[in-house]
Amino acid sequence: MNTAVGNDRARGALLGLAVGDALGAPAENLRPSEIRRRWGRIEGFVSDDPAGTDDTEYAIFSGLLLARHGSALDVSHVERAWHHWIADLDEGPFRGAGFSERGTLENLRRGLAAPISAQHRHAWSDGLAMRAAPFGVFAAGRPTEAARLVAVDGRVSHEGEGIYGGQAVAAGVAAAMVGSGLASVIAAALSVVPMDSWTARSLRRAVAAAQRPHPDRLTMERAVRSSVVIAGYPWTDLAPEAVGLAFGAFTAARGDFRTAVLTAVNMGRDADTTAAVAGALAGALNGESAIPPDWAGAIGPVRGSCLPSMRGYHVLDIAELLTPEDPDAAGPAKAPPERGGGGREPSAVRDMASVAPPFEPVRDMASVAPPFEPVRDMASVTASFGPVREDRR
Repeated sequence: MNTAVGNDRARGALLGLAVGDALGAPAENLRPSEIRRRWGRIEGFVSDDPAGTDDTEYAIFSGLLLARHGSALDVSHVERAWHHWIADLDEGPFRGAGFSERGTLENLRRGLAAPISAQHRHAWSDGLAMRAAPFGVFAAGRPTEAARLVAVDGRVSHEGEGIYGGQAVAAGVAAAMVGSGLASVIAAALSVVPMDSWTARSLRRAVAAAQRPHPDRLTMERAVRSSVVIAGYPWTDLAPEAVGLAFGAFTAARGDFRTAVLTAVNMGRDADTTAAVAGALAGALNGESAIPPDWAGAIGPVRGSCLPSMRGYHVLDIAELLTPEDPDAAGPAKAPPERGGGGREPSAVRDMASVAPPFEPVRDMASVAPPFEPVRDMASVTASFGPVREDRR
């Protein structure tokens, strides 16, 4: 993969995550009918001061950790970073943190270690899926490696379906990063999770529903929702549901960034996470230029409302840390772009709680993994699940 193209897709993936998060935040936990009553249909930012949530801040946290350790990342690095940057700080109140993160923090503060720290009532949440995109960026073209690394990260906070959700997202982004088509991205996501898992079933059902012909956009969104949403269940942060909705939106949009993100937002539920995941997939597939400039321009350094220690970092700095520089590029290195709001120097990654030596980015992907084989037939990665019931809420 051309280095410039890889860097563009890395920026697209992580900026796409942040844009989706900020667009979806006002619609979080709402039903589509409530969204329509408030805004008609969300077609852009509905806040005068759009900002990301814990989704973006935790993605930055995981991205910094991954940039520090690379493929040598292990559970002890992750656990130590959680203590150093989150659990052991007398800061808070960690506004917007999900139940899985709060449960993990409580366990770590009680002295429990991974994987016991992940044994709480919300280990199946989408808290790992929301921070999984950096692993796909780092392991571009290597879905299996992306899935392995995100599972290492997730063992501190998640189990079972919570891990599978993160693996599906990381693998999908890794495939999108090398320009794989829609079918290959979906196949990569499915290839790293058990086929009889709830996550795999939800993903396949959502993709199948999104592919069927529908008379209009609203009917399609109802069909995708109905294929995976558990009606009446009060919590919207189920990893199998959120990942299914995100991949359904990505499929319905045929990978188009704007359509994918807005489809995810307008389906409600955990809208910031589903739109963040759809945005990461579409951004990795199409690059930064696919993101509307006014949306991209609204994203500044994160505010630390959930993770105070992440305040001031920008997702584009993380993208640069996770992609290798072109060794053949002539002339001086480019200066980091100006960030509104006073971003931090990416070199702050050295302060992550570890003494491990810096990793060397892999420049020859063929030397560490066989080439990822693209899939051209969507029918080979989806199966018929019978008629989809309509949800008219």
